[in-house]
Amino acid sequence: MYDKMFYGRYGGQFAAETLIPALDDLEAKFEILKDDEQFNKELQHLFKAYAGRPTPMYKAENLSEKYGCEIYLKREDLLHTGAHKLNNTLGQALLTKYMGKKRVIAETGAGQHGVATATVAALFGMECTVYMGAVDVARQEPNVKRMELLGAKVVPVTEGQGTLKEATNAAMREWVSCVQDTHYIIGSVVGPYPFPKVVTHFQEVIGDESREQCKELDMTPDSVVACVGGGSNAIGIFNGFLDQHVELYGVEAGGTSDDDCKHARTLGKGKPGILHGAYTYLVQTPEHQISDVHSISAGLDYPGIGPVHSMLHDVCRVKYGYVRDNQALNAFKELSRLEGIIPALESSHALAYVLDNPEIFKGKKVLVNLSGRGDKDMASILERGLI
Repeated sequence: MYDKMFYGRYGGQFAAETLIPALDDLEAKFEILKDDEQFNKELQHLFKAYAGRPTPMYKAENLSEKYGCEIYLKREDLLHTGAHKLNNTLGQALLTKYMGKKRVIAETGAGQHGVATATVAALFGMECTVYMGAVDVARQEPNVKRMELLGAKVVPVTEGQGTLKEATNAAMREWVSCVQDTHYIIGSVVGPYPFPKVVTHFQEVIGDESREQCKELDMTPDSVVACVGGGSNAIGIFNGFLDQHVELYGVEAGGTSDDDCKHARTLGKGKPGILHGAYTYLVQTPEHQISDVHSISAGLDYPGIGPVHSMLHDVCRVKYGYVRDNQALNAFKELSRLEGIIPALESSHALAYVLDNPEIFKGKKVLVNLSGRGDKDMASILERGLI
């Protein structure tokens, strides 16, 4: 399906020449350590004793009864720091330690990757700088304070839209100048090779656990559903079922409409191009520039997508749909009121796709990746008068 740098025709290593030695070193260390007994023993200990894995799988009985299908939730919201992001940051921080580097940088949108990076930096005694769009700094203030409490320096990025794309631009610019002593813990399956492969590897724990938990429940899901921005939580759970006869659905942010700058439908409305070191689908203007995008969810407010998702889209192994902001808000409220679980707005997109498409899911067993919890989104919810 893919080899080395590319997933079909997507991916690659379109990076500054000064970064190539760092990318080559990362690839070499990763290829050795991913199969190293001591490295994996240490990582599995951290997953279990520090992060709280395995996360449970929960059948949402009340939601299932109301919507006419069996809805199971993979509870990544219960992971330490509140989202799936910690799987990747623990793995990459351990890589950083083995590479002998003492400083990490990261980008963040919703703040969960920033919090997870600041968390592992504190754990491993590393200096940490997190770049975050100024708009996201304002709408995700609780996560900003958490990062600062953990000892990270949060740098607001004011250029452009002041969201995730600009934060990633800023982090990559800095990395060019400090590759000798700093590792860039990228937060999703995006960026130049080997980052998509590295992040996928550390997120596969979600799919591996899910597959085993389904066996324990004597249940094979008909469908697996996950939200998709960059796409790390989605590929993490999808990889547990790619070789099975299971329908896979990725859900993009439909924003408020299909008008320009009002959505983040990268696969639904985009076309291939190069962004942040990789060739993949992008939301573009008629002049072939990167478009501004919108989502109520800061973590899905990104004009690109991981190259593996571009490939899976083209070969039709995964079906990629979308939901609007108002549908995600309704799912947020439904899960909170019916099950006592407050989901992240990112995860609410995945759930909304199930709730709003009975013609697809009615009578089926559906596994939804609940990728994060909603504490961080309360300010956005209150602004919209949902409560």
